Amino acid sequence: MNFSEVFKQSNQLCKVSPDGKYLATCVQYRLVVRDVSTLQILQLYTCLDQISHMDWSSDSLFILCAMYKRGLVQVWSLEQPDWHCKIDEGSIGLVSSRWSPDGRHILNTTEFHLRVTVWSLCTKAVSYIKYPKACQKGIDFSRDGCYMALAERRDCKDYVSVFVCDDWHLLRHFETETQDLAGLEWSPNGCVLAVWDSCLEYKVLLYSLDGRLLSTYSAYEWSLGVKSVTWSPSSQFLAIGSYDEKVRILNHITWKKIAQFEHIATINNTKAVVYKEVEKRPAVGTDELSLHNLTIGTTLFNTQSKYEICPPPVQVPVVKPDPDRANPKIGVSTLAFSSDSRYLATKNDNMASVVWVWDMQKMSLLAVLEQTSAVRCFQWDPRHPRLALCTGNTKLYLWSPAGCVSVQVPTEGGFQVQSLNWHCSGDTLILLGKDQLCLCYMDTDQEDKKTHKNTGLENKWIT
Repeated sequence: MNFSEVFKQSNQLCKVSPDGKYLATCVQYRLVVRDVSTLQILQLYTCLDQISHMDWSSDSLFILCAMYKRGLVQVWSLEQPDWHCKIDEGSIGLVSSRWSPDGRHILNTTEFHLRVTVWSLCTKAVSYIKYPKACQKGIDFSRDGCYMALAERRDCKDYVSVFVCDDWHLLRHFETETQDLAGLEWSPNGCVLAVWDSCLEYKVLLYSLDGRLLSTYSAYEWSLGVKSVTWSPSSQFLAIGSYDEKVRILNHITWKKIAQFEHIATINNTKAVVYKEVEKRPAVGTDELSLHNLTIGTTLFNTQSKYEICPPPVQVPVVKPDPDRANPKIGVSTLAFSSDSRYLATKNDNMASVVWVWDMQKMSLLAVLEQTSAVRCFQWDPRHPRLALCTGNTKLYLWSPAGCVSVQVPTEGGFQVQSLNWHCSGDTLILLGKDQLCLCYMDTDQEDKKTHKNTGLENKWIT
């Protein structure tokens, strides 16, 4: 495992192009495009204001930079650096900007969600879609890029409109059986649209492409309901995380619950492996306490950590939420399936320092990772069953069926990992700090060997 040097970035705006060749980062009002393999700067663009949002087109030829405060969007071309496009929404404002799947249209959502404007880069044509709903996830494209589902609110009722992305004509428009629609998401195969209600009512609705209601699922009533929803990559499972600290798995044939995963404070499962992070401060000699070693950026006092396997029963740290505050920190807020749909990783908000890994073949708990700090982010390797996570400190954590490892990020200045993203190849991790980033290169040959043999890395100190 190797690490690159540190580069500047702003607002966590750093994305790898869909083809995996380029790395785009934003530094205030500048857009920097690098070659992923060499990290050499290929293009440097200057925007009119500080960049709020940045995104690649699907073919990796264009980059969108949105400046929400000024209601502006600028588009840059990698093939023709002199070409650029500016979209000004004017006084109506701008709160969201995104690419269409073809990479030649831009969808802008105006302030107060008055409308969605579709801008064509090829013909300069402009289309308007009225009544978009302001909700958690109101727009979603099917995986093949053919259809767009849009949540709408009109006459105090929720609707869903399905558009064909080729020419943006309306394919279907139907009312949903929701009180306050909170989000929608296509299944990866594009056959089913999942729609869920706000947290005040537990309701998940499943619609076909032509607007037929296939099934309705509700686990309970009169309590806070759905908090997170995600599909498995195979489209076989729909995972629903809720405020009662449970995950319910629906199957794609009958849309009935086939499993329920509970996040309990005391783990008695003998088949699950509980990894607990243990910290240890290195001993410092008096000869090391020189002024040179105490300068800013020293790694002299970096805390080492390792994972220890704890036999059951294991008590998981639980934080009691404040009942007087809105959006209580309780319930399953994060769900993520591995690329092969074999594993599901979850996080329960009132157990913020714990990540749970479930085996979807056995429908049971496989592993629990208990960290010393709250988990900020976790993400699956897009190619291998390997989970990366960070907790806002100077370490990177990795889990695979072979075991767990804690790795110190060897950068100057105490680089604290706030979030992370995998490269599409699974060979590289992009680690993001507050205003810096670095790349972590995985040793793929070694990792392939680990999947066949447990190397016992979880019992070693990694510095």
